[in-house]
Parts: sequence; C-alpha cells; structure tokens
Amino acid sequence: MPRLTNLTSLHVSDISNSIKFYSDAFGFKELSRVETPQYVSVFIGLGNTHEKHLARRDGVVELRQLKNTSVKIYNGNSDPYRGFGHLCVSVSNIVEAQKHLLKQGAIFQKRLEDGRQKDIAFVLDPDTYWIELIENAIEKKEGVYNLGSNRLNHTMIRIRDPKKSLDFYRNVLGMKLFSTRKHESAKFTLYFLGYEEDPNYVEDQEDKVLQAGRQSIIELTHNWGTELDDSFRYYVFGKDQGVVGFDHFTVSASDAKSLVDSSNAEVLVKYNEKPELKNTGVLADPDGWKVYIQDY
Repeated sequence: MPRLTNLTSLHVSDISNSIKFYSDAFGFKELSRVETPQYVSVFIGLGNTHEKHLARRDGVVELRQLKNTSVKIYNGNSDPYRGFGHLCVSVSNIVEAQKHLLKQGAIFQKRLEDGRQKDIAFVLDPDTYWIELIENAIEKKEGVYNLGSNRLNHTMIRIRDPKKSLDFYRNVLGMKLFSTRKHESAKFTLYFLGYEEDPNYVEDQEDKVLQAGRQSIIELTHNWGTELDDSFRYYVFGKDQGVVGFDHFTVSASDAKSLVDSSNAEVLVKYNEKPELKNTGVLADPDGWKVYIQDY
C-alpha cells in the first residue's frame, strides 16, 4: 500500500462538544479513542467507511483534550500565534451546506455572499478553528446537503520559504504537487500537495473540481516576501507551555522506518525511540511543523 496522509491533530477545550459539532455539521464519525494520564484523544473521520484500520484511512481528525491543565487554545490566525490556517471540508452543494450550518447556529467567519469569492465560506468550530467550505459536486442535487459526499479536503499551514517547503514535502515525504494558485493582487501563493498512485501523473495541472474530491491534501500558503527575512517565523505550537492549537500531521507508510532514518530533515523523534510513539517517528518541516511517520 502506498503512503497516505492519515490525519490532522488539533487540541480542543471540550472534546464532547467538538465531537458533536463535527458530527452534526459535517457527518464525521468517531473511529476510536485513546486515553493516557496526560490527555484523551478521539479520532473522527469522513469517507473510507470500509476501512477499519485507523492508520490506513485518510480524512481523519484527531481531537485531543489535555487533562489537568488550563492551556489556551489558539486557532493560528491571529498574531502572535499566526501559522496554522484551517481545515477544509468539501461538500456536494455548498449553498445547502451553508443553510444547514446556519440553522444549527454555527458562527461564520465568512459566508458565501461576503467578499469577492462567492464560492467559498469559512465556519468556526467550538474552539474558533477555521473550517473552509468548498464544493466538490459529488452526487450534487438541488436543495440537498448530502453528508455522505463530504470530504476532509485539506489542511492549510503557512510557510516562510516555498522552495524549502516544496523540497521537503515532495522529495522527503514523496508527495506530488497537485496545483499552484497564485493570487497577484493579494500577494500570496497556494500550493496543494498529497499522494498519488498513478506513476504517469503530471504534476501541477490538476482540475479544481477533481482536486476538491480528494481527502487529506496539504495546502501550503506562502505570503510573498517572508522568504527574504531570515528572522521571520510562524508560530509552531508546543514550544511554549500554556498555549496549544494545531499539533501535527500524520503520514502512514509501509517504509516508515527507512523514511525517518534516511531523512535529511530535522528528526524530532527517532523511530521507536519513545514508548508512547512506538512504530512512529517525528520529522520537522522547514518551518518546524511536526509530521508523524507511522507504520500501516
């Protein structure tokens, strides 16, 4: 089985409240849970209903609540904690999805009718993490919000230097570049990457609708000019006590140990080094974002 982007891990303040929100809003289902003396994690997912092995799924979110602590959770979209951007759920009918969320009382950062982009919206989860809505048109029907067509399309993080980041995600992790979207007026560029099995796949030419039907893509956002400032840093949670947010991605791989051992990237945890990370290694991307590498 090839490599796949398995999950995105987020810290939450009230795990029951978060599970209810993601279930009611998007149809996420609880897959499993893990409890340690330090935290409880619940793994929720979309799609791949036939696959029971958690590590072999994509479209998974880990919701992690720390115990016996008063840490503050930041969504990553305001200074000084800017860095993580959002999750994105693609839906079959975005107009009906917005209606459904409004009826539930969801708070929107941006509705479809706001601003210049009328084909995307942003809703806030209980911890104010941003969730982008885009349309995948899978089995689209007028007047219907079909939860079964929802996909956890991508996770967005901001990067300082696209040359370094693209080298890491493509040449270290082995991802393909699906598409690049340059926004001249706003001076930023988006890079969408993930795994693709087709050996003849042509990079950086993927149709927007086709890409919207994928799961667990990584979106890298580069604000122009950051690569020229050696002192510039985005905020990576976990370095300071008392502040948490987005924690990591996880990549599942049949060659996990060799990937970690042979990597020329920064290795935060050697494969099998810690008992709580058995059969898992941890790499840091050029901005310090953590990528867990695990066995299938």
